[in-house]
Amino acid sequence: MALLLKSLAAFALCLLAASLGQIPAQSSSSTKRHVPPDATSQELQRLLAAAADAVNKQDFETAAQDYRDYLAKKPDDAFVHYNLGYTYTALERADDAKAEYEKAIALDPANPQMEPAYRSLGMTLLTKDPRAAIDPLERAAALQPHDARAKWLLGTALERSGQLGPAIEQFQAAEKLDGQDVGINASLSYALFSAGRYAEAEASYRATLALHPEGATLRQVHLGMANCLVGQKKLAEAVSELAAYLELAPNDTGARIERASALVDLGKDDDALAELDRAAAAGPETLEALKLRSQIYWETKRYDDAIPVLAKAAALAPRDPNIADRLGRVYLEKKDYPNALHWLVAAYDMNPAANDLLSEVVQAEYLNKNYAIALAALDTLSKRQELPAASWYLRATCYDKLGQLPEALEAYQRFLQLNKDENSDMYFVSTSRVRTLTRELKDKKR
Repeated sequence: MALLLKSLAAFALCLLAASLGQIPAQSSSSTKRHVPPDATSQELQRLLAAAADAVNKQDFETAAQDYRDYLAKKPDDAFVHYNLGYTYTALERADDAKAEYEKAIALDPANPQMEPAYRSLGMTLLTKDPRAAIDPLERAAALQPHDARAKWLLGTALERSGQLGPAIEQFQAAEKLDGQDVGINASLSYALFSAGRYAEAEASYRATLALHPEGATLRQVHLGMANCLVGQKKLAEAVSELAAYLELAPNDTGARIERASALVDLGKDDDALAELDRAAAAGPETLEALKLRSQIYWETKRYDDAIPVLAKAAALAPRDPNIADRLGRVYLEKKDYPNALHWLVAAYDMNPAANDLLSEVVQAEYLNKNYAIALAALDTLSKRQELPAASWYLRATCYDKLGQLPEALEAYQRFLQLNKDENSDMYFVSTSRVRTLTRELKDKKR
């Protein structure tokens, strides 16, 4: 699911970016007052008119220069500071835009017409410092209590600051004001999912789909829905949602791997392999894809197919003990004990505290007829945990093979004390060997 979450987080940023620059420049307050017809006033009016014309033509460099020239002569005009900030936003000069919005607010903080400055300042801060964006966006939302987008922006700042509960409240308030806004609905859905409220998020995503989103939004809504369904273990529905998403984003190999994983959990191994093949067609398989493919081959006992896949995975992650362990166990199943030992010992060396790996090394050494080494490994394991019955059987057999008969007899007897299955081959061998060894050892004493 991690891959899906990254895609959804990126989409949230796209929604925010789409909103930047949507707040228009404002007319300066000086244009609304009677200005004496002196040369300075005429020049100020000319600069404002020229700047407005440049903004309309999206010539923001020229507009910015005109506004700077104006402010050099009249530095206390809050609206022109805002407009200069607006041009800096358009020019992607975030630090300069922030400074101008702050100057505008400082000159006329209580003026309701400063709402765009508070909003623009908050939007400028959102990307790098969402926590700092909260205060100006709260002011903007307070000045425009019936503006859904103002609440949505505040919710975005809260969400990105890790305050999911308050963020959800703002998104819900925005959704009540404008239930037809796809961006608001999508943000609410994602926030609910991030809070672990999967059922609510699913309902919210379904409501978003009912608005008939298009393009990138439609893709991400299907992806978000899939996340919610996976979170609720509704894997069959999640597989369908991922299929709908992949119809729109066929090159998203991460989503294909996620879908393959869900198909494996549903027991649809062939479909999962087909999805992995489609992902592999886009380029070399990722480590995650190789692990999943090897899991399918392991569980379906396709050991010859599993070996080259695991070898590729081991090359990508040479310090991953789980890959080496699985490769060792595959070789065990194929009765290739030298190769099994190579990989199981490698896995154990990477994680020497893992008793299960040490048990597998014991088994491989025993099957490879390295009885003395197997006994030494069993000694190490016995210092860490109480040995189960099967381990005592291995110990007894190793002693037996090495001709250490008293030790073998004692180990067989210990196995029989612990063993609960009187129908197993180990039980029959042990009872037989106890009788034989008891007699042989008595004969030697005579």
